[in-house]
Amino acid sequence: MGKTTSRGDAATRAERKFEKKLDFYSKVRQTVSSLATNKAIAKNKKVRSRQKKLKAYDLSTLTEFLPDLKASQQPKPAEFKLKSKTRKNLVLKEDNQLQAVISHPAFQSDPLGAIHQHLQSTQPTVDEKPKIRENKNGNRKEKEI
Repeated sequence: MGKTTSRGDAATRAERKFEKKLDFYSKVRQTVSSLATNKAIAKNKKVRSRQKKLKAYDLSTLTEFLPDLKASQQPKPAEFKLKSKTRKNLVLKEDNQLQAVISHPAFQSDPLGAIHQHLQSTQPTVDEKPKIRENKNGNRKEKEI
């Protein structure tokens, strides 16, 4: 009825199966290692391109021409949340100040002049420099103020 197999045929068949499995696993190992190397190469390319971009945007050489900012910086006031009580006190203080300004005789006679005088005495003076602008030809022109 059926084909009878001898013991020798079964052993060679098992060996062939085993060899096929070994071949398959070796191919998988080769594929994994090639993928890992390709991934490493791609990562190195990304790093190199990122470094090139960073070099293009490197402005550290311009720092010698810029003024020292540490001396001119003023410390920032600490930010704080206004609580209800402090907000109320602040509103009352500002209201008193506003009433004092409105009732002042100089403000009543000339409001805009009084505000202008106040700003001139409280604001720092600014040195006005002529503005340099380019016209359509690309030439620079000083604007007289």
